[in-house]
Amino acid sequence: MDDFLLRALAAGLGVALVAGPLGVFVVWRRMAYFGDTLAHSALLGVALGFLLGINLNLSVIALGMLLALLLVGMSRNRQLSRDTQLGILAHSALSLGLVVMAFQTSVRVDLMGYLFGDILAVTTNDLLWVWGGGLSVLLVLFMIWRPLLSLTVHEELAQVEGVPVGMMRLVFMLLIALVIAVSMKIVGVLLITSMMIIPAAAARRFSHTPEQMALMAAAVGSLSVVLGLTGSWQWDTPAGPSVVVAAAMLFGLTQLVRQPA
Repeated sequence: MDDFLLRALAAGLGVALVAGPLGVFVVWRRMAYFGDTLAHSALLGVALGFLLGINLNLSVIALGMLLALLLVGMSRNRQLSRDTQLGILAHSALSLGLVVMAFQTSVRVDLMGYLFGDILAVTTNDLLWVWGGGLSVLLVLFMIWRPLLSLTVHEELAQVEGVPVGMMRLVFMLLIALVIAVSMKIVGVLLITSMMIIPAAAARRFSHTPEQMALMAAAVGSLSVVLGLTGSWQWDTPAGPSVVVAAAMLFGLTQLVRQPA
């Protein structure tokens, strides 16, 4: 097998293993639109990284953190609904990113690669970011698993029990931002949220505990990567979108399987 395929497989599996467990909370807390908002803002982070001449992953992470803090502040505004706030931020950040990109006349930018991913062009340095960032996310998620689960089940009760609700919510947002930053080259900023949502949704039907759902989501995501890359190699289709299509097909199959009585 060619080296670029091995790197693509390693990168895809690294994303799947962290996006699955994180995605179960995205599904439980109904934060899919929030994930899309952070993902869309990643393009603005890329544009600012080029403009300021800094590492693109660091610029995306920094912008994601700023946006998460902004969303926490905006959540106190009761005049606008949460989905309206997220819609404004998502499309404004994406459009501003495209505008800033247009001014990068001295830099050749593969816009389609950032929008839809370019997993076959993953480098060794990209692998270090994916696995290093992914392991960091999993470590933090393991540390906050119980309080975050309590917050997800019943926010008011968790607050009474002493769970720092505001801090947990912010840390969770930052974890999503970090995953998006290290994953944008794999499936692109427009599709990364699907790698958190679809495997988790597929695993939900057959899971009896939160931990089981997290493991199954990681497994479904990993299988999606293998099937997507195989299909891309066989039929010469875009690799990143092929992975997402494979995940969607696996989700569809889970809906056809009857649950045991």
